[in-house]
Amino acid sequence: MPLAFCGSENHSAAYRVDQGVLNNGCFVDALNVVPHVFLLFITFPILFIGWGSQSSKVHIHHSTWLHFPGHNLRWILTFMLLFVLVCEIAEGILSDGVTESRHLHLYMPAGMAFMAAVTSVIYYHNIETSNFPKLLIALLVYWTLAFITKTIKFVKFYDHAIGFSQLRFCLTGLLVILYGMLLLVEVNVIRVRRYIFFKMPREVKPPEDLQDLGVRFLQPFVNLLSKGTYWWMNAFIKTAHKKPIDLRAIGKLPIAMRALTNYQRLCEAFDAQERKDMQSTQGARAIWQALCHAFGRRLVLSSTFRILADLLGFAGPLCIFGIVDHLGKENRVFQPKIIVGVILLYYILGISALIGAAVIILLAPVQYFVATKLSQAQRSTLEYSNERLKQTNEMLRGIKLLKLYAWENIFRTRVEMTRRKEMTSLRAFAVYTSISIFMNTAIPIAAVLIVSGSFLLLPTFMGHVSFFKEADFSPSVAFASLSLFHILVTPLFLLSSVVRSTVKALVSVQKLSEFLSSAEIREEQCAPREPEPRGQASKYQAVPLKVVNRKCPAWEDCRGIMGPLQSLTPSADGDADNCCVQIIGGFFTWTPDGIPTLSNITICIPRGQLTMIVGQVGCGKSSLLLATLGEMQKVSGGVFWNSSLPDSETGEDPSPERETATDSDIRKRGPVAYASQKPWLLNATVEENITFESPFNKQRYKMVIEACSLQPDIDILPHGDQTQIGERGINLSGGQRQRISVARALYQHTNVVFLDDPFSALDVHLSDHLMQAGILELLRDDKRTVVLVTHKLQYLPHADWIIAMKDGTIQREGTLKDFQRSECQLFEHWKTLMNRQDQELEKETIVERKAAEPPQGLPRAMSSRDGLLQDEEEEEEEAAESEEEDNLSSVLHQRAKIPWRACTKYLSSAGILLLSLLVFSQLLKHMVLVAIDYWLAKWTDSALILSPTSRNCSLSQAQECSLNQTVYAMVFTVLCSLGIVLCLVTSITVEWTGLKVAKRLHCSLLNQIILAPMRFFETTPLGSILNRFSSDCNTIDQHIPSTLECLSRSTLLCVSALAVISYVTPVFLVALLPLAVVCYFIQKYFRVASRDLQQLDDTTQLPLLSHFAETVEGLTTIRAFRYEARFQQKLLEYTDSNNIASLFLTAANRWLEVRMEYIGACVVLIAAVTSISNSLHRELSAGLVGLGLTYALMVSNYLNWMVRNLADMELQLGAVKRIHGLLNTEAERYEGLLAPSLIPKNWPDQGKIQIQNLSVRYDSSLKPVLKHVNALISPGQKIGICGRTGSGKSSFSLAFFRMVDMFEGRIIIDGIDIAKLPLHTLRSRLSIILQDPVLFSGTIRFNLDPEKKCSDSTLWEALEIAQLKLVVKALPGGLDAIITEGGENFSQGQRQLFCLARAFVRKTSIFIMDEATASIDMATENILQKVVMTAFADRTVVTIAHRVHTILSADLVIVLKRGAILEFDKPEKLLSQKDSVFASFVRADK
Repeated sequence: MPLAFCGSENHSAAYRVDQGVLNNGCFVDALNVVPHVFLLFITFPILFIGWGSQSSKVHIHHSTWLHFPGHNLRWILTFMLLFVLVCEIAEGILSDGVTESRHLHLYMPAGMAFMAAVTSVIYYHNIETSNFPKLLIALLVYWTLAFITKTIKFVKFYDHAIGFSQLRFCLTGLLVILYGMLLLVEVNVIRVRRYIFFKMPREVKPPEDLQDLGVRFLQPFVNLLSKGTYWWMNAFIKTAHKKPIDLRAIGKLPIAMRALTNYQRLCEAFDAQERKDMQSTQGARAIWQALCHAFGRRLVLSSTFRILADLLGFAGPLCIFGIVDHLGKENRVFQPKIIVGVILLYYILGISALIGAAVIILLAPVQYFVATKLSQAQRSTLEYSNERLKQTNEMLRGIKLLKLYAWENIFRTRVEMTRRKEMTSLRAFAVYTSISIFMNTAIPIAAVLIVSGSFLLLPTFMGHVSFFKEADFSPSVAFASLSLFHILVTPLFLLSSVVRSTVKALVSVQKLSEFLSSAEIREEQCAPREPEPRGQASKYQAVPLKVVNRKCPAWEDCRGIMGPLQSLTPSADGDADNCCVQIIGGFFTWTPDGIPTLSNITICIPRGQLTMIVGQVGCGKSSLLLATLGEMQKVSGGVFWNSSLPDSETGEDPSPERETATDSDIRKRGPVAYASQKPWLLNATVEENITFESPFNKQRYKMVIEACSLQPDIDILPHGDQTQIGERGINLSGGQRQRISVARALYQHTNVVFLDDPFSALDVHLSDHLMQAGILELLRDDKRTVVLVTHKLQYLPHADWIIAMKDGTIQREGTLKDFQRSECQLFEHWKTLMNRQDQELEKETIVERKAAEPPQGLPRAMSSRDGLLQDEEEEEEEAAESEEEDNLSSVLHQRAKIPWRACTKYLSSAGILLLSLLVFSQLLKHMVLVAIDYWLAKWTDSALILSPTSRNCSLSQAQECSLNQTVYAMVFTVLCSLGIVLCLVTSITVEWTGLKVAKRLHCSLLNQIILAPMRFFETTPLGSILNRFSSDCNTIDQHIPSTLECLSRSTLLCVSALAVISYVTPVFLVALLPLAVVCYFIQKYFRVASRDLQQLDDTTQLPLLSHFAETVEGLTTIRAFRYEARFQQKLLEYTDSNNIASLFLTAANRWLEVRMEYIGACVVLIAAVTSISNSLHRELSAGLVGLGLTYALMVSNYLNWMVRNLADMELQLGAVKRIHGLLNTEAERYEGLLAPSLIPKNWPDQGKIQIQNLSVRYDSSLKPVLKHVNALISPGQKIGICGRTGSGKSSFSLAFFRMVDMFEGRIIIDGIDIAKLPLHTLRSRLSIILQDPVLFSGTIRFNLDPEKKCSDSTLWEALEIAQLKLVVKALPGGLDAIITEGGENFSQGQRQLFCLARAFVRKTSIFIMDEATASIDMATENILQKVVMTAFADRTVVTIAHRVHTILSADLVIVLKRGAILEFDKPEKLLSQKDSVFASFVRADK
């Protein structure tokens, strides 16, 4: 066929110009080609030849700078232009098909215009991102020429009476409008940027985000096409496949998306409301209004796009209806209508649609009910899960105590009981989840079944009414309806979840409003006032509290209980500057309605001096510090801080001229360096914990390290002071945690330092060194105000001011000399406890602290540098022992591929029977689903063939037609019923598989962990073990079953769809191969990136939650230091890190979804073209065409979810892998060589201990910690063990319980070698008290006797021995009073006393105390020592001494050094030897 621009017919009118050139249509079309040729000719050289040299002049970091005005409008108009041009090309081709020759002018200009439009947008993108606006002049010329030429064509059409009835006229008019609007956009760029026709062009700088190379989330900055297709993610996805994704790879958030920006935006919204109307800014309404004001525009815009996308989803069923109906009934004209849901179904089905919709609508309340029950079950599961994790956490934190007391089975049973309750909730959760899944899959089947039946039954029962005549049972109706039902089910399924989430949001906002409206900590801003006269005292008088329960004060009627107190009169105005902080008439409580914990507090802490607070356990010493810091609730009185303290850095007093009268009256507290009694450490390096955000000063840092004796500890850490401290200091000892906490307070440059019992976890040498080098030399000599709470009364002579407390009140305050004069009885009591001679004590008390003489040094056994070096050498012996305890400092972020063997292990845990049922039911279900749709195609085809003839057939033929329809209906009903049943079976099977696996894995994990050796817990971070029980178990419990179901369903549906399409149109197999290759590579790259991003999302969430928990736990310290703003900033940074990972994960999911949609669109296009072609040639029925198109429409959605579920499953299987890794942990050897029948029931009844050549180590790869130890302990003897840090004292005690590896020698107790005993028997017959007190949440009775073997009288006796009987009796419930987690509602000393009572309850013949009195004041300690010597006179007691004077009354003393016995004799004999090491210890302890 000949080709010519204007056609090749003879005498063609296309070549006539007698009526003017512009009246010749071919000439006008040729004229329209000129602008496009011009643009192509101009832009191609710039794009492909000169662009390299031009771009070298550009100096911006990203090629995504969109700064020309009208950018998005330009892209939208270009997309519209391309669409109209495609329509014009199609119109031209169809118009040219009616002649013999080809008229190129009908479609060639449109083709050239299409190429020019694509070139224009590419050219514009490069110009804009490279910031060369002058090159846009080419586009200005192009749009002008195109608009003029297209306008000429449009006018000529109008002159020739071509109107709106012609498609060509409408397309030309649209093109004129589009070219005109693009021309206006270009003119607007010139007007704004002034790059031409103006003398001074406007300079525009790139946004700050694009100047920062760290910003890599470019979605807000890329062009509209890249934004819609996530094209900018391609480079990121490719990079992720080559190397792991970390925080550096994803960079920072754009400024507009950062937490600080949104926080400020929300604050501005709140402020705007307050300025507008104070009444409207209260309650939850204020939060909703602020959210709408700050983010409402974006939410509305995104919701609009979502609605438009959902509406466009209905185009698929309409197209199926039109195509299949056209193929089945060629004489019918289909008019598409843009309607949704049931209205659209009614349009297609008639009255039958209402019946099918009624099924879905009636089931919607059922779905909501199921969703509500599902939410309740999930909430119940969460409660039991939290309780189980709390118990597991307590079990793991106290695992050493549990093993020493042989209580593993008790606490394992306790956890298992909670787990059984959790499994009951999980079963309910699984049932409702399976019902939900069943309804989601079965509703379309049931709806189609009922609709199909209605076509047959309604005309029979109701007659041929007019509205039934149009609703015929054809393939177009059936498959369009089937597609619509599939579309409607998902939103109806999600409706219940949306309603539930809305209710949750409302409740959350209500709780948030209550929290935001609650009272906050206020500064003390009132001036000191004169105390009230005695006659006008506060209603809260001095109440001598016998029980000091800091968190839960007792509810008692305290009226009538009066007691005079001795207190100081507040300082006169002339002495106000000498007072750092003053409390006048203070009553403080922990709870608003509780009686005061501290009563009638009136004290003055002198400025620049050392103040010590002393008193018995539980008298309120720590509470006094916290009340001074503003952490307790003040009932009455006032706390006043002196504002005229010297500057923390310069030491200079503030200029008096700057202090106004008002300022002098308002006293506001500055930062206070505070070291709490319970050390609080950050999950950071040792150096970061000490410097605590302060500038690093090397000289001061070394001085603090030396003062706290931390250098030997730092030397044995794997990375020195850069070693990462685990959560709550898990990889450090109690003494190390305490000294780092004190070092933080010493390092700070604050004027005031509060130290709450800093010596509790330190031995005598470390305490003396810290007191001398730290508190006296670093702090007091620097004229800093120091407040020290301590039980070490031997340090009282160094105090400038002493505050004595008793039962929550101030017993007396003053100097030691004041106490000697006024409180003779108390002074004598102190003198006895300090174990000093009167002459020496009096000499110390008369030392004048204000003199210029240097402070008197403490008597120390190691005062020389040689002694320090010797101490370091001895502590280096511990390096091997603690080498493996610091795994947290070397956490590596690796991307290890999860082996699919984990999936096999998961499925094999379900058992062969359940696994076989799962696989068989899934395969059979999808085979039945395909059979249902295939049978529907056959049925509708037969109905299409029979329906025209049935109107004129005879009676016998009509009966035959009716019989055929009945057979089809019966088979269809059976298939649908079977499909519904199989949907139920598969959903239940999947959930039950998950339940069985979850139960088995948790039980195995708990049993394996509880039986693991102690070395496992010392070398494995507690957080790592807890993660297995928390996040990993939660993944296995709730996430893997649903992911497995979704993965299997989407995979089998996708395979089914491709199989059906291939069956309908075998030609599709040719195109399937390249599509499969593309899909394979897309999913391959996506899975790698998605796995990394999900892991990064989880790993960035953990620091966020950890920092939040850390902040809440250390709020007292943070607020004391005035570091609230710093920690808030850190929280925002952690939030940004987590948000950027989440944003990239969402972008990766969208990246996949867009590409899967493209592949799905290709599948639909190929399936539609091939099936329509085959149907037009009578090779394919209309029913099979509808079947193929229906399945083709579902492919993209199934492909998307298949890949995403595959990535999720791969990540979640990591939980199975990690748990199986712990299941391989080697357990302790609990079995013994002796049978239980051979062990006497009352063994050991005497308490005789023989230690023969004993050598002990913690692991076969480590050095021995005890070497060839030999000792004989007779029954009833009291043995004291002492030695320096690392000498092997604790290892000696652990050897009795076989907690360490006794690789040589043996221990014989009452004639039986303990190595032959079962572990449980051995440990249950001995008693030990550890240095760190461990209490469990529950009742006091449970903590004392979890085995429930003792009577109440025995428990009360143990409490009386431990000096706790009065305390417990005062509590509500007595023995059944609740102890909170970790015993937080009792002081540190009280917790230690409970542990002592626990050991007394066991009444074993051998009793071991491992530095058990470290946190107890000396008075209580002396009482307990006497009790031990009397109440346990007939028992063997082994005491590991923290304070050497506590073992002076022992029968024998063992002195250890480097794991060997250095001295072993009676204390009197050792003290008589001048060169005795024990004697030097005693001298140092004085």
